Amino acid sequence: MANHKSAIKRHRQSIKRRDHNRGRRAEVRTALKKAAAAAAAGNQADAKTLARQAESAMAKASKRGLFHKKTLARKISRLASSVNATSKKTK
Repeated sequence: MANHKSAIKRHRQSIKRRDHNRGRRAEVRTALKKAAAAAAAGNQADAKTLARQAESAMAKASKRGLFHKKTLARKISRLASSVNATSKKTK
């Protein structure tokens, strides 16, 4: 544990930020899972809507530095290809 007054405050701030960021990361993961589940179920309309929402959440998280930029780019790409595959199946 920190001994100096400024270090104690810094520790309190880091705990707040960690908890806040955990929640943000969880929201992104949940959105991604919902979109992937809709694509896997073959529900094209829901999959497209949820994929757009997940992509938006991932872009915001990337901008804020919660995930590495390339990690989310990879996940967005895979999600888009799975949604596109769903639309091909229904045709």
